[in-house]
Amino acid sequence: MAMLSEPVLVRAPATSANLGPGFDALGLALALRDEVTARVAERDVHVTVTGEGAGELPTDETHLVVRAMGAAFAALREQPTGLALECHNRIPQARGLGSSSAAIVAGLLAGRSLVVDGAERLPDEEVLRLAAEIEGHPDNVAPCLLGGFTIAWTEDGGARAVRLTPSPDIRPVLFVPADRGLTEEARAALPATVPHADAARNAARSALLVHALTSAPDLLWAATEDCLHQPYRAAGAPATAALVESLRADGAAAVVSGAGPSVLVLATPDWTPPEPDGWTVTSMDVDTRGATVTIGSTSGTVEHAERDPVAAGGAR
Repeated sequence: MAMLSEPVLVRAPATSANLGPGFDALGLALALRDEVTARVAERDVHVTVTGEGAGELPTDETHLVVRAMGAAFAALREQPTGLALECHNRIPQARGLGSSSAAIVAGLLAGRSLVVDGAERLPDEEVLRLAAEIEGHPDNVAPCLLGGFTIAWTEDGGARAVRLTPSPDIRPVLFVPADRGLTEEARAALPATVPHADAARNAARSALLVHALTSAPDLLWAATEDCLHQPYRAAGAPATAALVESLRADGAAAVVSGAGPSVLVLATPDWTPPEPDGWTVTSMDVDTRGATVTIGSTSGTVEHAERDPVAAGGAR
C-alpha cells in the first residue's frame, strides 16, 4: 500500500455562493480558512475538532472530512489502516459561508495527498467532480478548490468550473449573525417554477455580474439584483432580508451569502460598513489561492487550471 508516513496539512477557504443572481453557479473564495492535519494511523479513526463546531461535530468516521477522505481513497482504490485528524475550524458553521464545502474539499485533498501518487491519479478535475457529488452542487466547492471568482456548471461528465480573477478594487464585507441557517430549509422555500420574465432578468444580471466583478465594480449594485431565490427565502430569514434591503437602499451591493443567513457586500476599499446590532461585521480579502496542501515540510498549492480555464471538471 502506497501511503505516506508523514502528515499532510490542508487549508481550505470559506466561500460565498450565488452572489445574488448567480444561483448555484457563481462563487467567491474568501480569506478565512479551515485547517485539517491528517496522518495515517495504525487503526481506527480519531478526530479532534477545535474552533468552530468544537463539541458539536462528530469525532469519528461520520465526520464530513473523514467521509470525503473515504471518497478519495475509494477513487484511488487505496485504504489506510486508520486515520488521525486534527481539524481547526475558523469558518462559521451553517451561516452560508461554505463550511461544508471546505470540509469536503479538505477531505478529498487530504485523502489524495496521503496516497503517494494520488495527485497524478486523482487530478483536480476529478476532485471537483467528487466534491460536487458529495455537496450536491458545485457553486461552493469550485471557489474553495480553485480560489478567486468561479463560474461552475454541471454536464454529463459531472461538475466543471472556470476560474476568473476579481477586480482588485473589490473588498468583501461579511455580516454574520449568531443564529444559524439550514441549506435544506432554504432550498425547500424555492418554488418549482418561476416567471419567465424573472428568469430572463436574472440571466442578464448574472452576465453583468461577471463583468462587474472582474473589471467594472461600479456596476456591482445593479449586477447583484436577484429575483430568482432571495425573495422566496425572505420569509424564513426576515433579519437577513431586512439587512440586505437596508444595505441596498444605501447603495451597497449586498446579497445573501449562499443560503444565508450571512450577508455579503461586494464593496470597494473606501466603503465604511455599518455595525447593526446582532451582526458581526468583518472586512476581508478575496482568497486567490484556493485550497492548499502542505506535505511534511514541503508546501504546494492546488493547481488552479489557469492554463486551461475550463479544465476543472472533465473532458470537453
